[in-house]
Amino acid sequence: MRTSIVVLTYERPDALALALRGLARQSVAPDEVIITDDGSSPATRACVVREARGFPCPVVFLTHDRGGPRMSRARNRGIAAARGDYVIFLDGDQVPSRHFVADHRAFARPGTFVQGSRALASAETTARLLAGGDLDVSPLEPGLGRRRHALRAPALWWLFARRHRSRRGLKSCNFAFWRDDLVRLNGFDEEMTGWGLEDGELAQRGYHLGLWRRDLRLGGGVLHLWHGPPGVLRDDNPNWLIYDATIASRRVRCTRGLDAHLAELAGPLPDLREEADQAASPR
Repeated sequence: MRTSIVVLTYERPDALALALRGLARQSVAPDEVIITDDGSSPATRACVVREARGFPCPVVFLTHDRGGPRMSRARNRGIAAARGDYVIFLDGDQVPSRHFVADHRAFARPGTFVQGSRALASAETTARLLAGGDLDVSPLEPGLGRRRHALRAPALWWLFARRHRSRRGLKSCNFAFWRDDLVRLNGFDEEMTGWGLEDGELAQRGYHLGLWRRDLRLGGGVLHLWHGPPGVLRDDNPNWLIYDATIASRRVRCTRGLDAHLAELAGPLPDLREEADQAASPR
């Protein structure tokens, strides 16, 4: 099973650097890491080039013009570029635990997608990590939110691994799908812009396809770095109309989705490790 990590980022290169360092030290390396940028300044790409040097797998960088938050489009471009059988989604402000990839690989099953978990770093812990602290954060760390998700106990995965089709707790950070299933679904719905619901809507179409959800707990966790107040899912968010229409129609494929990017990103894409090596070599 080849594993692709698709990392969504926007204008936070300091956090992205930590996420990439976390991926670089995995006990089982992914087969590739694809950073898909939602229209950031050049500082984001420069960060990826710096971190790509010596990386254990190919590193690809994608971006598009900024047109407001277009997370669905950015993630679809990452899926289109992915060459792996299994795609794990990560946000650029999340630091994966050391066994993140190994746990996801062990937990994957045909006919299912996986919802992972996250612990929440405090502002103080985030500042320490950004200043160069050890990426390993203890479950006993002061101020850690949802600290249970910093624990790892593979022998107990079965307690939470039952197949179900709940809508609760769906989030596209630490989210994993078989790529073939994403192609059948046509990926994320690009009619959904702004913040919220694109992950739940994708999962709902997955249920219509016949997929089941499994929750990975006590393993495969990430540390979500602190940032300002999170977005609030308002009742007047226009994405609700799309989400509700998906449920009512029981549709499987979205109209504007992944297929718009498959041809463009089908060929070999530059591995930023080569550019990083050239930048580091003496002139």
